[in-house]
Amino acid sequence: MSAEQIAKKLWELCNVLRDDGVTYHQYLNELTYILFLRLSEIKKFDQDIPEQYRWTKLKEIKDNKELFDTYRDLLANLGTMSTNESITEIYTNASTTLRKPVNLRTLITNIDQIDWFEDEEQDKIASIYEELLEKNAGEKKSGAGQYFTPRPLINIMVELLAPKVGERWNDPAAGTFGFMIAADEYLRRKTTDYFALDSKERAFQVNEAFSGCELVQDAHRLALMNAKLHGLESRIAIGDTLTDLGKSFKNFDGVLANPPFGTKQGGERPTRDDFTIKTSNKQLNFLMHIYRSLRKDTGTARAAVVLPDNVLFEDGDGQKIRRDLMDKCDLHTILRLPTGIFYAAGVKTNVLFFTRGKKETENTKRVWFYDMRTNAPSYGKRTPFTREAFADFVKAYTGGIVLDQVKDAYEGEINEEKRKAIQDPRWQVFTREQIAAKNDSLDIGLIEDESISKNADLGDPIDIAKAAAQELEAIKKELDQIIGLLG
Repeated sequence: MSAEQIAKKLWELCNVLRDDGVTYHQYLNELTYILFLRLSEIKKFDQDIPEQYRWTKLKEIKDNKELFDTYRDLLANLGTMSTNESITEIYTNASTTLRKPVNLRTLITNIDQIDWFEDEEQDKIASIYEELLEKNAGEKKSGAGQYFTPRPLINIMVELLAPKVGERWNDPAAGTFGFMIAADEYLRRKTTDYFALDSKERAFQVNEAFSGCELVQDAHRLALMNAKLHGLESRIAIGDTLTDLGKSFKNFDGVLANPPFGTKQGGERPTRDDFTIKTSNKQLNFLMHIYRSLRKDTGTARAAVVLPDNVLFEDGDGQKIRRDLMDKCDLHTILRLPTGIFYAAGVKTNVLFFTRGKKETENTKRVWFYDMRTNAPSYGKRTPFTREAFADFVKAYTGGIVLDQVKDAYEGEINEEKRKAIQDPRWQVFTREQIAAKNDSLDIGLIEDESISKNADLGDPIDIAKAAAQELEAIKKELDQIIGLLG
């Protein structure tokens, strides 16, 4: 069976438990407890579980009531009995929502019968668990969509920021740890599953390279399980990044995040004393935390963050935070995302891409905007949201970065005709001065509907940028020759 088929089979077991009053979200938590016991045996870390609670012992119990009582004891005690930190955290405050012993037997029997390996012993356990997380997020009643970002969007953000071996990455609103797992998978593909690294480098990648923080205990439990099944022993703190706990998250080479939307309960401001700009807006506070958590000694620390539209235009504290961001960082790209790809259908979101500068001011010279929202397809079951949706943006993003490097190298402006040529109709650039003239609002870069059909395909932006660089180089050489003759 494929990973998708197994995940479907496991998810369908939830229908068996509906008469036990178990919701989808409760079922995933229940499944996490039981799956972890089964997979600890398969992945050979069951020595960290007391013998009486190991999978082999559970499935040998014939009486349903005895099995149920043992399982409840396990949930009550395993969080304090294991010496493994991940296991302790997964089972902290664990309890069962099952009421009928026969339903526990059904789960254990079905899970034990699954063939967890396929051709050539290819491990697919982690993929199965991610499928379950995605199915849970798709159930509107579960409320899990709030901490599940679509995988195609995660992958594009990771690829464009291009993590490197030896760097430290963080997600301050970790959810189920999807961003960090995607960054780890990106690097594993580039290093043959870390076999190209020495033992010290490999240990760093597994134990220290990726970290996170999650406020909601159920999501934190799922994140720990997800990391463990992907071979990571990452530090995933439980708590609120916007409290003093968040002050310890700093000096990162990269941050990837989709912070929670809304305001702090009761409108109170974060309790951290290191925030110089005070606001009750969660997203603005997370944005401030993120750019301040990047190391500034290299000039290469970078972030990509999903944020709602209000962050781009909110006055007062919002304006101050945007100015601080553009001073401390090079806010080089803003992607205007389609509506309805996650969260509620009407919520409008963006991805901000920025790099921490070595100095404290004037790091942003210009901001590129890409509009994936205007005339965008209505994504859903008929039109799945896939990686292909980002194809034009990736070309424009890469071309825009190349063009900026050309402009900065020659300390001048590219010919206006070539500036237009590098962008497709959805791609616009605004200078820092133009943004300042709009009271530092970043709620720009959306196009008129008809402009899309009026613009023809102007070619590959990377090729255009390279051609522009070659022309400028030729002009520079001619000027040097003229200066030489005059001298």
